[in-house]
Amino acid sequence: MTQQNKAPTSKRAEPAQSGLFSRFLSTVEWLGNLLPHPVSLFAMLAIFIVLLSGVLGYFDVAVADPRPEGAKGREADGMIAVVSLMSAEGLQRIVMGLVTNFTGFAPLGTVLVAMLGVAVAEHSGLISTALRALVLNASQRGVTFAIVFAGIISNTASELGYVVLIPLAAVIFHSLGRHPLAGLAAAFAGVSAGYSANLLMGTVDPLLSGITEAAAHMIDPDYVVGPEVNWYFMFISTFVVALMGTLVTEKIVEPRLGKFDPTQASVELEPQLMEPPTAQEKRGLKMAGLSFVLLCGVLALTIVPEEGILRHPETGEVAGSPFLKGIVAFIFITFAIPGFVYGRVAGTMKNDRDAIDAMAKSMSTLGLYITLVFFAAQFVAFFKWTNLGTVLAVKGAAMLQATGLDGPEVFILFIIMCGMVNLSLGSASAQWAVTAPIFVPMLMLIGYAPEVIQAAYRIGDSVTNVIAPMMSYFGLILAMAARYQKNLGMGTLIATMLPYSLVFMVGWTILFYVWVFLLGMPVGPGAETYYQP
Repeated sequence: MTQQNKAPTSKRAEPAQSGLFSRFLSTVEWLGNLLPHPVSLFAMLAIFIVLLSGVLGYFDVAVADPRPEGAKGREADGMIAVVSLMSAEGLQRIVMGLVTNFTGFAPLGTVLVAMLGVAVAEHSGLISTALRALVLNASQRGVTFAIVFAGIISNTASELGYVVLIPLAAVIFHSLGRHPLAGLAAAFAGVSAGYSANLLMGTVDPLLSGITEAAAHMIDPDYVVGPEVNWYFMFISTFVVALMGTLVTEKIVEPRLGKFDPTQASVELEPQLMEPPTAQEKRGLKMAGLSFVLLCGVLALTIVPEEGILRHPETGEVAGSPFLKGIVAFIFITFAIPGFVYGRVAGTMKNDRDAIDAMAKSMSTLGLYITLVFFAAQFVAFFKWTNLGTVLAVKGAAMLQATGLDGPEVFILFIIMCGMVNLSLGSASAQWAVTAPIFVPMLMLIGYAPEVIQAAYRIGDSVTNVIAPMMSYFGLILAMAARYQKNLGMGTLIATMLPYSLVFMVGWTILFYVWVFLLGMPVGPGAETYYQP
């Protein structure tokens, strides 16, 4: 932390460290540092919910039940009261539910299963080689787009984009005679500011959908939110965000950085030449691609024909089908099998034990995530048991309706709010676990479906990652950037990345409005725009 706070000595760094902008960054950093570790935060929030429920329960706080007559879960007296956990019954429920809250937390199992498949593709080298081939095979004019695009799709493999692609992009730009910090910024924007966009579903989809479904159950206990519900919107977002990132890099960031001065580097930089994939790696990519196509062909036989065995058994539709409900299994298969095929051909995996070791290594890195989930699961369960989320949602929905902010424009404020919260609470799952129980029911009550609410959240959560000092990889990116500009400060990095945040925030929000409300397109398979009780 001391290294990050040193005053930069380069002339280019000074403007970013002075004036109003510097004070704003200092305030954000100060506020972020006041927050405890996310695990401690959820533990304290869970305790706070217990105490608050006791106080509000004592005063018999209640609201009118907004659910229609006869709806499942509707109270007989038509009222929803805060349930106190500061009672004998409450203590019994907490003690008996502690384990099942954790094991039944929807994102836990789905993320672990998806990560098993991604681990094989990552450790075999398939994802790394594919990204390298994508970037190095692009023309010099198209290399910026290729880097941003590769950054976006790299988030399927967790930290791979941060650890591999971002330093690789800086080296590529340097080898092309361009400013390496522009390459680093372009990759960072794709990996982090474009975090939720992707061509394929990854581990973040089941993670968020599980939290969204739990929040939706406060209003509709039977509502189902699958991992695929944002896929259409995130697929098209991949190309739009990549284009925006390219334009920002070439029209704003790179001209501002100017010509690279090697004397400003903190290390002696030698001419960089990137090695393209070897002939063996290329054969591995081809065979992995062939196995992926074959898998898709077999899968198509189960869902394309009207009598397909993975279609809905009653309606015959894809919506609500076993295929969509079991999409995590297919994420696992479509990463694991091509990953193993690549490993065998490229020589990075010799047998099944290597694949198993890759899965085990991936699981060993999830200890912190599992610890976080334990406490997050308690907070979400307590919030649901006490009815605090529903009461806040009803009050908030009534306020929005009273002020007239119940139209689509409400999502502008929602996206901005999510982006601001993300500055100090950088984890996507942690932030959504806290805010979803309030905003999903609230926006459902004014007529919007959970799938659309989640899509809007993902925009706000993504675009400010690159300017959030509390983002877990921010220090790593700062260290990478310091190789090319000695004593580079945090303000310099944030000032470099701020144009991406602003353009992505505006452009992605416009895309959301055009896609959802002007074109009337669903955000994912079977996803609704408006909630119908």
